[in-house]
Amino acid sequence: MCGIVGVVSSAPVNQLIYDALLLLQHRGQDAAGIVTQEDRKFFMHKAKGMVRDVFRTRNMRALPGLAGLGQVRYPTAGNAYSEEEAQPFYVNAPFGLVLVHNGNLTNAHPLKSELFSTDHRHINTESDSEVLLNVLAHELDQATRGRANLSPEDVFSAVSAVHRRVRGSYAVIAMIAGHGLLAFRDPYGIRPLSLGRAANGALMVASETVALEGTGHQLERHVAPGEALFIGLDGALHAKQCADNPKLTPCIFEYVYLARPDSVLDGISVYQARLNLGETLATRVVSTVPPNEIDVIIPIPESSRPSATQLAHLLGIPYREAFVKNRYVGRTFIMPGQGVRKKSVRQKLNVIASEFKGRNVMLVDDSIVRGTTSREIVQMARDAGAKKVYLASAAPPVRFPNVYGIDMPTSSELVAHGRSVDEVRQIIGCDALIYQDVEGMKRAVQKASSAGGPRLDGFDASCFDGVYVTGDVSAEDIERLNAGRVGQEEGDADSSRLALPNAQTSAQEA
Repeated sequence: MCGIVGVVSSAPVNQLIYDALLLLQHRGQDAAGIVTQEDRKFFMHKAKGMVRDVFRTRNMRALPGLAGLGQVRYPTAGNAYSEEEAQPFYVNAPFGLVLVHNGNLTNAHPLKSELFSTDHRHINTESDSEVLLNVLAHELDQATRGRANLSPEDVFSAVSAVHRRVRGSYAVIAMIAGHGLLAFRDPYGIRPLSLGRAANGALMVASETVALEGTGHQLERHVAPGEALFIGLDGALHAKQCADNPKLTPCIFEYVYLARPDSVLDGISVYQARLNLGETLATRVVSTVPPNEIDVIIPIPESSRPSATQLAHLLGIPYREAFVKNRYVGRTFIMPGQGVRKKSVRQKLNVIASEFKGRNVMLVDDSIVRGTTSREIVQMARDAGAKKVYLASAAPPVRFPNVYGIDMPTSSELVAHGRSVDEVRQIIGCDALIYQDVEGMKRAVQKASSAGGPRLDGFDASCFDGVYVTGDVSAEDIERLNAGRVGQEEGDADSSRLALPNAQTSAQEA
């Protein structure tokens, strides 16, 4: 996943984009980049690292202009260690284009060959975002047929052609030199994108509503799946549906873990969704562990807190914050190597021993991926004196890789893949393990929809149920995508263990 933002204003936008990227920092900590436009010229700065480290005063002064875009990167494909793959990406024809992308293309490999052999375009990195940029550039060139002028209809025609060629998930913001800002979303709306407006008329498009609200923009609406927005440099907004059969099936993991709780995605409050997950989880807990055998409920920071709060409230069990998080340690599930990952858990979390000693504790996590972190945390609770340690997951078992822009590992690394709940429990070392069920999760998130919000056609829950909403993902595709997965260690890919139910299921059936 990544965080993206674009803005057209009547005032300089460099600080505005910087502030928005800080609000989206949770979506990517590996690299950051900003590009602005002034007098048909692009000014860009990007590098590896957090936003606060990438941009210094001298960098900000070198980013003039009233329009621009930016990205925080969390790589799931390509080379994580190359600054060349930090975004935005630039291509000089037609017009001059810069682009930022959140998502993952499932057909990037054949597209890359097609661009070279048919469109005569060169791709210089392993990034699927550069492939997407060149597809867009080619289709813009085809739409204008070499004309120097560009109309909104030309832009929408190009986006329609992009939809016909590209597969996978993509929320995109691009800037066309001298003309304006373009934003569009894949026909399934897998990755989020929203539009906001400031009091001075500035228009901002961003991955999450928190970036809009935190920079003084009021949410105007969510970009529809398959829709394209074109904002002229004069601030004029044009919009058109560019997909033939769009369906709103957002990634449910956004609500479970990825998005900030104070965001609203496609009319669904992330915080309310997580409260609802705790409510449905309560029924599962009661059927497994009698509430009178639980002394305290403790969340594993931070995304699980709303679910744990609601669970404790419904069961009438004390809620305690017993893990203290070091906010200056990166995510453990994207670190290379189990040894490094295990060591980082103790650096990332510390216990308040008095909350564990002599008690039967129920730990609540948002999800369990590899199980490495869960096993270490359970042991930390035992070391602190807990009599029994129960573990509840607000999400169902993660059994399948994600191909739409989340760094879910290969099947062989997923602790729940091919194992029963009790087998997972034994690996993690807890006294009882309670998972959310898939349908309960979907109902809980759907229930958080606001009145008058976009109509949902379902969710992409592929990492839980193995059903990929784009309907074009096979075991062979996943094997190939895993081969290029960022951070993959030798021997990670294990295609022989892939068991994808309905891997070719259409979106209508999903």
